[in-house]
Amino acid sequence: MSSEEQLSAIKGAKVLMVGAGGIGCELLKTLALSGFQDIHIIDMDTIEVSNLNRQFLFRQSHVGQSKAKVARDVVLRFRPNISITPYHANVKESRFNVDFYKEFDVVLNGLDNLDARRHVNRLCLAADVPLVESGTTGFLGQVTVHLKGKTECYECQPKPAPKTYPVCTITSTPSKFVHCIVWAKDLLFAKLFGDKNLENDLNVRSSDATNLSEHSEDVFECRKGEDIEQYGRRIYDHVFGHNIEVALSNEETWKNRNRPRPIYSKDVFPDKLTKENGKTEKGSATDDVSAMASLGLKNPQDIWSLAENSRVFYESLRLFFLKRQKEIGNLTFDKDDQLAVEFVTAAANIRASSFGIPLHSLFEAKGIAGNIVHAVATTNAIIAGLIVIEAIKILKKDSNSYRMTYCLEHPSKKLLLMPVEPYEPNKSCYVCSELISYKQTPLSLEVNTHHSKLRDFVEKIVKAKLGMNFPVIMSGASIIYEIGEDLEEDMVAIYAANLERALSELPSPVISGTVLTIEDLQQEFSCRINIKHREEFDEEREPDGMLLSGWVEAPVDKNNNKSIGNGESTSSVLSMEEIQEGEKDVEIQETSESAENVTGKKRKLSEVSKGTIPDHSGLPDESSRNQNQLEKLDVDDEDDELIISNDWESLTKKKRL
Repeated sequence: MSSEEQLSAIKGAKVLMVGAGGIGCELLKTLALSGFQDIHIIDMDTIEVSNLNRQFLFRQSHVGQSKAKVARDVVLRFRPNISITPYHANVKESRFNVDFYKEFDVVLNGLDNLDARRHVNRLCLAADVPLVESGTTGFLGQVTVHLKGKTECYECQPKPAPKTYPVCTITSTPSKFVHCIVWAKDLLFAKLFGDKNLENDLNVRSSDATNLSEHSEDVFECRKGEDIEQYGRRIYDHVFGHNIEVALSNEETWKNRNRPRPIYSKDVFPDKLTKENGKTEKGSATDDVSAMASLGLKNPQDIWSLAENSRVFYESLRLFFLKRQKEIGNLTFDKDDQLAVEFVTAAANIRASSFGIPLHSLFEAKGIAGNIVHAVATTNAIIAGLIVIEAIKILKKDSNSYRMTYCLEHPSKKLLLMPVEPYEPNKSCYVCSELISYKQTPLSLEVNTHHSKLRDFVEKIVKAKLGMNFPVIMSGASIIYEIGEDLEEDMVAIYAANLERALSELPSPVISGTVLTIEDLQQEFSCRINIKHREEFDEEREPDGMLLSGWVEAPVDKNNNKSIGNGESTSSVLSMEEIQEGEKDVEIQETSESAENVTGKKRKLSEVSKGTIPDHSGLPDESSRNQNQLEKLDVDDEDDELIISNDWESLTKKKRL
C-alpha cells in the first residue's frame, strides 16, 4: 500500500478506544497526531488527583470531570478538525452491543481490569472486528493483536484469577502483611464505617457479652453515653486484644505456628489520649481531616512504631466520627481517601505487630491496599505508539507484519522491545473455539450440590470466572436463572428465589451429571458446564468451595513435551496480586544460545515454527535484572496487566518495530 493509500485508510477509519486513563491519554494523542479522523472513546471514570502525574491531558481544574469528555476537549484544541465522540459510560452497558462494535474498523483497548477486557474480547469476536490489547506495569508492558479465526483471542490462554485468601487465614492466622491489609480494609474498616447490615466475620461478641443472649448488642455499635475516646479504646481492646485471646484458646492452631501477642490500649495509650494529642473533645485543633496532620507525622515513607500506629488508629477513628459522621454506614475503602488509608495502615500494622509480621509505611500499605504499582508515563507512551503501529497494519490488511510486542525495563539481547508473531487460535479455547467452527470444549465444575446455592454459582463462576454480565442459565430446556432488562416481575421474583436455593433443590435439580448451558446474549457467547458433586473442599486451596476445570491451554504430548496442534504459547500472564508482597512465583525465562533441547514450539499466524526453545540454565545478567524488577512490582490501579514472553531466543530473531 502506497503512502497515499495508507493515509487514506487512516483518515477513513472509524476507531473505538476503550479506556482514557494512563494508556488511553497517550493513545488518543498519538491517534490524533497520526491522522485518524473519527475516534470514539468509552470510559466510565472521572479524573482524580492521583491521575495527574501521568495522564497529561488532564489538569487540576479537571478533577471530578469525565475522563472521556475532558480528553476529547483537550485534544480538539490542537486537532480541531477531527471528530472525537466521548462516552462517559461503562463499556458493559447494553447499548454497546455487537451492532455497535460492527461500526468500527478496529478496537483499541487501554483497560484496567480483566473483566472488561474479556467483555470487549467477546464482543469483538462476535462482531468480527480486530482488537489490539495492551497493558503496562511500571517499566514493563505489552501490545497484542487479536483477529477472529486468525490469531489467539484474548482468552485463548487462561488468565490468573485475582488473588483470594481464605477467611480463616485473614481472621485467625495471618502470616503476611497483605493478610493484615485485607483484614483491616475488608473486615474492620467495612464493619466500622460501611453497611451495618452486611455480614462480617468480625462480628464476634466481646468478653463482657459472652454470657448474654444471642441478640446482645453488637460490639461495634457505639453505646449510650460512651464518648469517642471510650469507644475507640473498646474497639481497640476488642479487635487487638480480646479477639487474639479467643484465637489463642485453640491450642491446636498454634502447635506449628508462632503464637500472636494480644495488645490492649492500656499497654500503648496514655491515660488521656485527647490531652496527649493536644485536642479538645470537639476536635478543633485542625481543619485538615488527616490523622497524620493532627499528630504531626509528615513523611508517609516512615515506618511508625506500635505506639504511633495506635495513635493514628485512634485519631483516624475520632476524625471519622467527628468530621465525617454523615458518611458512616455508606463508606467503602478508597485508596484516594487519605483518612481511610491512614486508618487501614495503622490497623494493619497493629495486627502485624501482634502476629510478629514486619511493619510497613503508609506509602507501602497504600500500594498494597489500593493495588498500586507506580506507573511510568514513558512506558504508557511507548505502548500507545505500538498500539497505533499495529492499528495501521490492520487497516492496511498487512497480516504478515502483525506483531505482539513486549517492553522490558532492561535490555535483553540488546533489545528493550521484543516483537513476536501472533499465534493461531487455541482449539481448546472455550470462548472462540465455537465461533470459529471448532468443537467447543465443555467445562467441568466440582461443587457440593447440596450446600452450594445458585447465588454462589452465579457470583463465583458465571460472573467472576466466565465474565458474563447478563447470563441465562439453562438445565436442559428449563431456564433456572436469567438477568435481563425486559423480564416480567413474576419471573424476576422466581429467579431471585432460585438464587437462595441449593443447586440440588432447584425446580430443575442440578446434581452430579447435570449439564448446564450458560449464555450471555449481549456478548453472543455461550458455554456448557458438566456438574460433578463433591462433598468437601480444602478451605486454604479452594476457598470458593467449587472448582472449575476444562479451561486449558493446548494439550501437550508428554513424551516429547511438544504441544499438540497449537504448540506452546509464549504468553505468560502475570497475576499482579501474586507479584505483591513476595507472594509471586514470577519467572522471566531467558534461553541460552548453546542449549539444544526442545521444550515446545510457538504458533505463528502463517505456520508452525520449527525453532527450538533451549533450556533456562544460563540466565544472563540483563535477564536477572528484569526478573528482579518484576519481583519488586506492586499492583497497578490503572494499567494492571502484564504479559511477558518466555521464548526469548525466537524473539531476538524478529525484526524490531
